[in-house]
Amino acid sequence: MVDHKSSQVKYVFVTGGVSSSLGKGIISASLAKLLQARGYSVTIQKLDPYINVDPGTLNPYEHGECFVTDDGAETDLDLGHYERFLNVPTSQSNNVTTGRIYQTVINKEREGAYLGKTVQVIPHITDEIKRRIQLLGDTGKFEIVITEIGGTVGDIESLPFIEAVRQMIWEHGSSCAVIHLTLLPYLTVTGELKTKPTQHSVKTLLEYGVQPDILVCRSEKPVNAEIRRKLALFCNVNVNAVIESLDASTIYDVPLMMLKEQLDKVVLAKLKLPLRHEPDMESWKNFLGKLKNPTSEVRIGLIGKYIELKDAYKSIAEALIHAGVSNETKVVVDWIHSSKVDEGNVADKMRNLHGILVAPGFGDRGIEGKIRAIRYARENKIPFLGICLGMQCAVIEFSRNVLGMTDAHSTEMNADTKYPVIDIMEDQKKVTRKGGTMRLGEYPCQVVKNTKAAGVYGKQRIMERHRHRYEFNNKYLKKFEDAGMVPSGINPDSNLVEIVEIKNHPWFIGVQFHPEYKSTVENPHPLFVKFIKAALDHSR
Repeated sequence: MVDHKSSQVKYVFVTGGVSSSLGKGIISASLAKLLQARGYSVTIQKLDPYINVDPGTLNPYEHGECFVTDDGAETDLDLGHYERFLNVPTSQSNNVTTGRIYQTVINKEREGAYLGKTVQVIPHITDEIKRRIQLLGDTGKFEIVITEIGGTVGDIESLPFIEAVRQMIWEHGSSCAVIHLTLLPYLTVTGELKTKPTQHSVKTLLEYGVQPDILVCRSEKPVNAEIRRKLALFCNVNVNAVIESLDASTIYDVPLMMLKEQLDKVVLAKLKLPLRHEPDMESWKNFLGKLKNPTSEVRIGLIGKYIELKDAYKSIAEALIHAGVSNETKVVVDWIHSSKVDEGNVADKMRNLHGILVAPGFGDRGIEGKIRAIRYARENKIPFLGICLGMQCAVIEFSRNVLGMTDAHSTEMNADTKYPVIDIMEDQKKVTRKGGTMRLGEYPCQVVKNTKAAGVYGKQRIMERHRHRYEFNNKYLKKFEDAGMVPSGINPDSNLVEIVEIKNHPWFIGVQFHPEYKSTVENPHPLFVKFIKAALDHSR
């Protein structure tokens, strides 16, 4: 591993203007992919301006899914994009919030670390932000660190981050570059793209002392040479640094679109770095070719309770795409709200599905709908994958309808259940604070020989990421085994049941962990690949 600490680590900052949700995460990940394909070691971090310490306690409706890293950080869903594009794991250092910054500074103040000084936004908060930005650069693993700043320029809450960027540029000069992602709205009435909102957005950045080097312009229509010249003139950037980013049919198109616009070349020129070689994007192009030209199609029912906001299941949706490409199959997802599945309509809703996936979640809303869907999958021999709570629901369904324990439940939903087949983990019983206290991050699992799980993984020891408080209650293990539900994956240290499967079923697997977090374009997760393969076989 090269020690880049001694050489100069380069920093690229990605800010957003005009509107939120323009896709800073996808642009950051696409740029990183191109730089990686040119032979640079790159990482991406996200600075989030909200005061929550992490998104772990946020409602998925507010914020989409919470992505979990190997080292147990609960992070923004953009980190999922970073990992899926780069095929490199992220960590605690890749997501920083205002809450975490202030918590660190306040803790230091309480310890007396500031020697009686008045603690202020400048320099104390901005110093802590700069320290966090440079943490990844200081590891010696990366030549380029891309930092995406959440929110939109002009938001009160992101001001300290923008000020920290200004200071970094002042201190590091040409080792920094600023990309401003902005929107060019199209007015149908006049039939033209408007540049004024972008001009105002750049003007706001300039007021804060930050000059963007590159403008990436989101647009639904092509950005012609005249508009590029106009933007360059008004925003003090080179014409070749005005980059068009058209709406794409899939996020996986964006790296090739940015390659065509030469975003990577412009960034490397600004950072005074050599091009090295043409980016090798062959495997990426192969992936896209298969994604756009499938040879078959399967329909998967995704049963969850946050269906209104598809971002709540972002990693699952992307893992299904990766697995579809791996099987050269188009995966059509039926988003089914678990609260709306009842005894009367379950057959109707499930009838045309080739596979049923019951999603993770918390709380008891929609739980009975999940259990009904699982029963349908089990009795009708439809391929089934249950993730986290989905696996726990499979255990509850089996105990009620096969073992005859009609009152069986999880103590999360019913503390007084007669048969607590899912119970709170021993080390969670004393936990009183909600934030960051679940069983989080990567843990080993021993896969049992001659099981479906062994066939999926092809090895005996696997590492998977977790996010839960409740577990399979081993008191009932023998009963389950005798009736045909097999524990095919066990944590070697705690004896926790990690994987369950049903013997007399073509493909029925529930996992306590979250395989979706580890699926990438280059390495689709084997559980999803084999699940889609089973669905494909079922469809035929």
